[in-house]
This record gives sequence, C-alpha cells and structure tokens, in this order.
Amino acid sequence: MRKQKILFVASEAVPYASSGGLGDVIGSLPAALCSASKGELDVRVIMPLYGSMKDSYREELTKVCETYISLSWRRQYLGIYKLEKNGVIYYFLDNEYYFKRPTLYGSYDDGERYAFFCRAVMEALPIIDFFPDVLHAHDWQSALTVIYLKRRYAHEEGYKDIKTVFTIHNIAYQGVYGHEILGDVFDLGYGDREIVDYNGAINLMKGAIVCADTVSTVSPTYALEILSPRFSNGLHYVLEQNKGKLRGILNGIDIDYYNPETDTELFANYSSNDLGGKAVNKKELQKLVGLEEREDIPVVAIISRLTGHKGIDIVMLAAEELLKDKIQLVVLGQGDYTYENYFWHLADSYKGKVSTLLMYNKDMSKKIYAGADIFLMPSKSEPCGLAQMIASRYGTVPVVRETGGLYDSIKDVGFENGNGFTFAHYSSEDLIGAVRRAVNAYNDKENYKSLVKKVMEVDFSWDKSALEYIKMYKELLA
Repeated sequence: MRKQKILFVASEAVPYASSGGLGDVIGSLPAALCSASKGELDVRVIMPLYGSMKDSYREELTKVCETYISLSWRRQYLGIYKLEKNGVIYYFLDNEYYFKRPTLYGSYDDGERYAFFCRAVMEALPIIDFFPDVLHAHDWQSALTVIYLKRRYAHEEGYKDIKTVFTIHNIAYQGVYGHEILGDVFDLGYGDREIVDYNGAINLMKGAIVCADTVSTVSPTYALEILSPRFSNGLHYVLEQNKGKLRGILNGIDIDYYNPETDTELFANYSSNDLGGKAVNKKELQKLVGLEEREDIPVVAIISRLTGHKGIDIVMLAAEELLKDKIQLVVLGQGDYTYENYFWHLADSYKGKVSTLLMYNKDMSKKIYAGADIFLMPSKSEPCGLAQMIASRYGTVPVVRETGGLYDSIKDVGFENGNGFTFAHYSSEDLIGAVRRAVNAYNDKENYKSLVKKVMEVDFSWDKSALEYIKMYKELLA
C-alpha cells in the first residue's frame, strides 16, 4: 500500500528556529503523525534556513541542490538542504538575503521574504521529488503556497492532484499589504486580485482560506470563536462563507521534551508518584530569582508575551490586590513597554515577593514551570495555548480564562475531572477570585498534593490529536 504523503509548510519549527507555539507544533506534530499512522504516512516539513540556526544543527544538513528561482522581476538564489529527525525529513530553503536576520519576523520586507519562501516551496517539489498528497500550510507566512498552487500550478503535472489544508494558529496576524505590490512582490496577476482582496487590501490569510480544501484551527472552541467579530480580527465574513470546511483540532505537546522525570534543565527531577523534587525546584527557583525562600507561600507564575490579548491588562489591575495575600509572583516575558515597565516597578516595590524577568529564555521557563505552584494564563483570546499544558506536565496548577484552547484543555476543579481553576468573564475581579480559590486550595496541603498529581497525569500528548489529523487527511483524500 502506497504511503500517503504529507508536506508541512511552515515558517518555524523547534529546535531549528522558533518564536512561539507554531514552532512547537511543527517540531512535534509531524513525528506524532508518523507514529500514530503506523507507517502509513510519509510526513515531511519544509521551512526557511535562518541564519540563527545553531551550528550543531547546520552540521547535520545535507545539501540537495543549488538553483535560482523567479519571483516577479527578481531572480534569486535558492539552496535546498535536508536532515532527518524522528522519522521526519526536514527541508531547509536557503537564501541569506532573506533569512540571515537577527529575528524571524518584524522586518520591513516580511511580505517579500515569505513570498519568496512560498514560491521556493512550489519550485522545490520536483527538485526534492516529493509531490505530496496533502500540502499543509501554517499561518500567513505559508499562505501563498495554497494560493500559488490553486492559481499558478493547479494544471501542471505533479501539482494538479495535491489537496491543501491551511491551519490558522493565530488569526491576529493575517499578512495584510497594499494592492500596489500585488504583482511586484507577490507575483500575482490582476485576475488574482479578487482572491486576496479583503477590506480594500491584500490579505494573504483570506486568500488561503478561500483557496484551501480544508481550513483548520488549533482548538475546537477557537474554530467557533473566530466566526464572530469579537475574535476574528475582521475575517468573520470570509470564515462564515467557508465554515463548511472549517474544523478545530486541539494541539498537544511533546511529552518527552517536557518531562519532569528526565528534564536535565531542572534543579531536581520528579514525577506524579514522587513529588519530592518539586519542592527542591521551588526552593531553588526562589533563590535564583530573588524571592523569599518560603515553602508555605505559593509561587504564582506568568510566562507570556506581555501584551493585551494575553490578559496582562487585567493582571495589572489585579496584581496589587492579590499581593495583599500570602503569595509570590514571578513574571517571565517581553512585550509592550507599558507592561514591561509596570512589572519592573512592581518587582522593585515588592522585593522578595515579586520577580520580573524581561526576557524569553527556554531554560528559565522550564525552571519556573517546575518551581512554581500556580500558573496564571488569563488570556483575552487564546487559539490553543501550550503553556497551560506544559505547566500541568510539571505539576503547576493552571488558572485560566475560559476561551479558545484554554477552555478545551482546562476544566475547573468544581466539575468532574477538573484539572485547574477557571473564570469566564474578562475582568480583574474574576481573575482575583480564581487565583484566591487556587491559593486556598494550596493551603490544604494533602488535597493540593492530590490535585498536583491529577494535573500531572492529564494526557496532553499528541496521540489523540494526531489521530484526528489523520482522519482529516483521509476524508480530504477520499
């Protein structure tokens, strides 16, 4: 029986380059699909070769070829490299002009950079001799592969039978540009204008939604939420028109990478059956970040981009009220200056009780996940969220707002199978109430220990979700 061929097209993947949840997904889902399909799927990933890739990974690369491709009037170099990891072949598309940058995103020419990437993907297929049954593109940076396939390559041999899936990881970022660069940058003709036009501008995500055979999001609740103006960032009209091909599948996490029993970045290892190491991690974390070393006081952690949609505005309104209680707060993240400045001054005002780390550091985040007692994630909107799953894996009980993937993954302890504390209304008052319920539970030591054990044993692996993706692919190809 011939293997079904799946090609993931994405702008990032752990461990090669990552800025957030998208990278975590692309770094773990393909291997989970290979495993869950029991060899029936040939899953591969194609992404840019960034200048920031570590030398240790570069040394593993094998050159496939060097060539040149056209994008509108440009003629640009393209190098193709590959490596294999966990049964998945990763292809890396090299062009230093576009991808040797200090950051993945945020350059003035991101539209051109990812237009080149998408055109390079399409031109690479015959070179790597891999025409997939399903091309699975992720977020706006890969949206043009779906558009190019339908508008440029649909009748060419090898391309014409390819089905497409477009996954929205975060609808807030859509790839919006002026129509004046339709041909010059995106190499699209006047006849393509209607496909990408939305609210008087080019919208690459809109074009991919229209062109894709299936559109997915990263949680079932988010798939419903983005049909409404409150969550859609303006795309609810086109999503409503295409809702028949819309579905939501909850993300998972790599439970081998996030494993407190084996994680070498922790101060001590532990498991749900032996929580002794959890207390060691708490003590060492307090010492490391300058909190008073108190076992009897719960450490509340926030690991997040410091932006409004992550709920940081209501945290600001609630923080000083919560700090009247016996709690400690550690904040790890970067973002808007207003929020960074607030938490910096909060830590200065509450020395020994608040610690603010204005950075993103994977090693430090793991130490916080393992050393904290309560994890706060009060997002205004959250497509899926992985942090609440990672915190659970490390026995740090989540407090979340009921939205998107947070609603799908965390249920309040007041209900059967509850694995955290939740609140519905987006307000500082409800946030304070949920945190205080968690603190009260913490003070009941024996019951809290049982809750920690229960939280750690929730299955947030990719196993179930991988089977749902396989089902989606089979339905698409039937």
